[in-house]
Amino acid sequence: MAAHFGRLRKGAASTAVAAAAVAALSASQAPGVATDSLGRQASGAQPSADASSSGQGGGDGAATGNSPYYTDLPPLKSPNPSPSSTIGTPVSVGEAEAGIPATVLDAYKRAESSLREAKPGCNLPWQLLAAIGKVESGQARGGRVDANGTTFSPILGPKLDGNGFALIADTDHGAFDGDSAYDRAVGPMQFIPSTWAWAGRDGNGDGKKDPNNVYDAALAAGHYLCRSDRDLSVQAQMNAAILSYNNSTAYLNTVLSWLEYYRKGTHEVPDGTGTLPSHSSGDTSPSGAGPSPSAPSTPESTPSGTPKPGNGGSTGPSTGPTAPATPSTPPPTPPTPTETVDHLEDAGSGKLTATAGQDFGTKVAVRTETKAGKAVAKVRVRFLIVGDTDSTFAGGESVATVVTDSKGTATAPALAAGEKTGTFTVRATVVGRTLSGLDYAATVTARQADALTRTGDTELSCVPGGEFAAQVQLKATYKGAAAGKVAATATLVKSADDATENDKGPYFKDADGKTVRTLTDLTTAADGTLQLPKLYADDTTGTFLLRITTTGGATLTVELTVAPAAPATPSDPATPSSSATPSTPSTPSSSATPSGSATP
Repeated sequence: MAAHFGRLRKGAASTAVAAAAVAALSASQAPGVATDSLGRQASGAQPSADASSSGQGGGDGAATGNSPYYTDLPPLKSPNPSPSSTIGTPVSVGEAEAGIPATVLDAYKRAESSLREAKPGCNLPWQLLAAIGKVESGQARGGRVDANGTTFSPILGPKLDGNGFALIADTDHGAFDGDSAYDRAVGPMQFIPSTWAWAGRDGNGDGKKDPNNVYDAALAAGHYLCRSDRDLSVQAQMNAAILSYNNSTAYLNTVLSWLEYYRKGTHEVPDGTGTLPSHSSGDTSPSGAGPSPSAPSTPESTPSGTPKPGNGGSTGPSTGPTAPATPSTPPPTPPTPTETVDHLEDAGSGKLTATAGQDFGTKVAVRTETKAGKAVAKVRVRFLIVGDTDSTFAGGESVATVVTDSKGTATAPALAAGEKTGTFTVRATVVGRTLSGLDYAATVTARQADALTRTGDTELSCVPGGEFAAQVQLKATYKGAAAGKVAATATLVKSADDATENDKGPYFKDADGKTVRTLTDLTTAADGTLQLPKLYADDTTGTFLLRITTTGGATLTVELTVAPAAPATPSDPATPSSSATPSTPSTPSSSATPSGSATP
């Protein structure tokens, strides 16, 4: 893995001091890995078939071709999770070692987040990537990366020509490692080209898979470790994953030691200021000190026609059986764009206000400037949502990193308001610099309705002591569109001019069956509709008013009538039948008239 300070050379014995240190620290800081007196694993992490015979890549199947790596071990004292950030304050060894360059740390955490979605069963901790990045490249040479996460110069391991290292003939025509004869481990995570060809990923979304980019390399390492449906929360499976990266028990113990150390606390430091390791598994000098990681070794002779890696070639130890080449003095390095930034300025951000569930109409925009007020391009700016809110940037994230354009401006992604109302903060800071940030207040207001209408025209009436047959149904709208998830209140008021709650007449019932004449916490459905609970009447008769109001000022008043049931109308008396009708006395017939009687 680590380009310059590599893995155990074939046939090179570790010094007793180094071995004892590995054993001691592994025993104290890497639970679950048993070692013997020489730091070798006794059980539980033997090189597996997955690590040694996968057939993917070279060097016995390892991602790095079992290239050299840094053997420096973490301090025995646990790191302070919150070191002093005051300029000029002495920093302890533990605090310095726990610091990870900002862009490199961001790459590890972003890779963990991506794997959490892509392979949730893997349970990859970003601290494992940080541990591997530490032993492979000293966290990209202490964070010497540009705004996009690409190293300023290639990090290359020794040529794997079989001379003290594995023999891996060129597989990429020198495209990644600049060597058309033999492969070399490349980049912050030290992938050999043959492994990168299938394991490479685009971690920063620029459309390229570059092993020299810490975002690409960290994501690729995460996917590589999560192969074969591994669950890294299981120690044996984590051990197998690490061994598949470099098939060495000493390497496993070193990585586990840094993993345990980083889990106890880390903090962000500016890019380019990370602590650099100094000991290499490829070093055979009596002192045990490898070449300085900040000084590339003297350029080697290369086969005719072989392109030389940029900026002086390999930064690792000599690949021959002799001692490492004498390091040369590196030329002065000009400041990076990030290092020239003095402060942040607002770049025309508007007022941040939105209704719940809607997008904010404006975006946060800042400009990075030098002390003289000159804009600085190609600087990473981090936007972070702070506060009790469920609002997010587009895509559901609470943090976004943007590179400034040619005018030094970085514009945050669109903000999407959640359902939680209130004010929160959007904070802008420069990645890799300890500078004051800019805070922007953002406010989420409740959903609104500007009109309420009753749906249905059934008469709302009831007899005293009875139950209204129909329930009140409404629809809320805002600017003519359905107003869903709008808060509403319903109150039985005394009169049109007196909104005080009535103490008689119709009422609702609560969950315990008690009389309630005001309902709060009502919310319209997604289509703006709202149906109130059943209404009941006491013994008071008359016309009553139910008033419904919503956030935004929409109001509707509904009439309710309580009246006794109308008495039944009496029916007309039955017409007497002919048999009941008194008979009319019959006119005496002539025969009844006395014969011959004189008429009076």
